[in-house]
Amino acid sequence: MKTLIIDEKFDNKKLNTILLSVFPSLSVNTIYKALRKKDIKLNGKRIGQDVILHVGDVIDVYIADCFLYPKQNWKIVYEDDFILVIDKPSGLEVTGENSLTSLLSNTTSFSVYPCHRLDRNTSGIVLFAKSQEALSILLDKFKTSEISKHYICHVLGIPNKKQQTLTSYLFKDAKKSMVYILDSPKKGYRKIITSYKIIEEFDNDTCLLDITLHTGRTHQIRAHLAHIGFPIIGDGKYGKNEINKQFQEKSQQLCSYKMKFNFVKDAGILNYLNHMEFKIEYHF
Repeated sequence: MKTLIIDEKFDNKKLNTILLSVFPSLSVNTIYKALRKKDIKLNGKRIGQDVILHVGDVIDVYIADCFLYPKQNWKIVYEDDFILVIDKPSGLEVTGENSLTSLLSNTTSFSVYPCHRLDRNTSGIVLFAKSQEALSILLDKFKTSEISKHYICHVLGIPNKKQQTLTSYLFKDAKKSMVYILDSPKKGYRKIITSYKIIEEFDNDTCLLDITLHTGRTHQIRAHLAHIGFPIIGDGKYGKNEINKQFQEKSQQLCSYKMKFNFVKDAGILNYLNHMEFKIEYHF
């Protein structure tokens, strides 16, 4: 049994329309069969026909999960009334057509708003707000660095320094979908700060790095590490193709594995998140 509470997104819409939107794999025939059998309840009462629903209505759907849920390749890390934390697989965009955001919108009974992005081929934690109020707060907290994002990546080479904070300058060429890095300021380039720490070294002249982003620019980690001579294995844009072929990797070995909330200022309805941490096992 699945329970849906109707919000503004589905206000004044028909039951069939809502069910088909929330459960894309569900067929119209299955819905009508459930209605005939009165396997759907509206506010605790069984119904046998398509009806118009309003904000606050509670729908209980007694249809087997195999009919309700399409095959999902993402995982829910955490969810409450205000936020949704998803473990995104490599190969899936965060926004756009057929993206994680659109898939979530089609499989949930509430609206979701991405608070940040990951590159399509970067896996790991993505934070969503479930209301405009929560989104506004979280965007502000990212802007003031009160939410930190941590990554793990597999790179070619082993840095001499076990840990280091790098400061450079990045220019984004939107037409080429590329970024370029300089060590000195230049007009059109924006300051970037990236910290790394070696986690594990391997005999094949590669290592795992724990990365902390202090700024969040397009392709920052990938381009910054390549700039200092340690490209991410599998990165077809900033890495080395011969190395990617050697390791038989077609997707960059980069995962957003941890997110921490360290609020300095009031976070309103999200104050409860302060000092919380979400962490996953990296997958690449």
